[in-house]
Amino acid sequence: MATDSQNNIRRQGRMAALVIAATGLLWVGGTFAGNSLGWSNRTMALVDMLALAGFVFGLVVTYRIWRQRQTDEG
Repeated sequence: MATDSQNNIRRQGRMAALVIAATGLLWVGGTFAGNSLGWSNRTMALVDMLALAGFVFGLVVTYRIWRQRQTDEG
């Protein structure tokens, strides 16, 4: 039976995976929409920065999961 700590790690892992996948899809969609609709470079940079923030958030959550597993094992 899984403990509360393991359930928390699994929940955070699912959240990180969903954030990374959704960010990738929205980034590709935003880039396609921007090119199709002729958005300005500033607007396209905003889309890129939002995507970067989403990927960094996913990376930070993944790092926290890794550190938590390291302390749980040791």
